[in-house]
Amino acid sequence: MDIDQAEEAGESLGDLLGASGRVARRTLDIGANRVELLMVEVQEERERLLRSFHIALAAAAFGILGGFALTFALAVLLWEHGAVAALFCTAGICLGVTIYLAARVNGMQRDTPMFGATMDQLRKDRACFDAIH
Repeated sequence: MDIDQAEEAGESLGDLLGASGRVARRTLDIGANRVELLMVEVQEERERLLRSFHIALAAAAFGILGGFALTFALAVLLWEHGAVAALFCTAGICLGVTIYLAARVNGMQRDTPMFGATMDQLRKDRACFDAIH
């Protein structure tokens, strides 16, 4: 091996190490970007869950107050027809409202997939990686 070949081999090795370093840096940058995206989505999910919890709690509190008032009003209104019938009507109305509110909270949770943007970005990354290789 002469000096020119040794220099070319050294330059090739240097180029390879430089390219490997750039690939490693880009991979770390992409990974850091994905972690940041995941953290943003974790924060959004936390806020969405807290908002849903607060709405459900408020609905429960007002539902209880409304249920008491409605029970009293129906009992007074239907007392002539029977107190038991009045209480059954009130219970049916309260149960219907409870089912509606529970379905609404469940719908709120179902409508937004958790970590959707992160999963979409990871799918795009995989497709891009598969296209390269």
